[in-house]
Amino acid sequence: MTDKTQKNETTDYPDYRVYHVPDEKNAFWTRIGAAWNHKDNEGLNIELDLIPYRTGRIVLRKLDLEKEKERKQAPENQE
Repeated sequence: MTDKTQKNETTDYPDYRVYHVPDEKNAFWTRIGAAWNHKDNEGLNIELDLIPYRTGRIVLRKLDLEKEKERKQAPENQE
């Protein structure tokens, strides 16, 4: 379904992380997917790992590639 034109041009990392944020004070943000810019930057492809059943917001945050690479290289027990 996803081809290279939908992926970040320089990496296979998404351009955004997708979160669900419940309508509560100090709510925990749950990562629910990822999003990639269209090649023409006029839209996004969003892939959700789950669909929230509670009310709240869907938030897209730009992915920090350096932090993502560091997180992937860190031993599992240090997250």
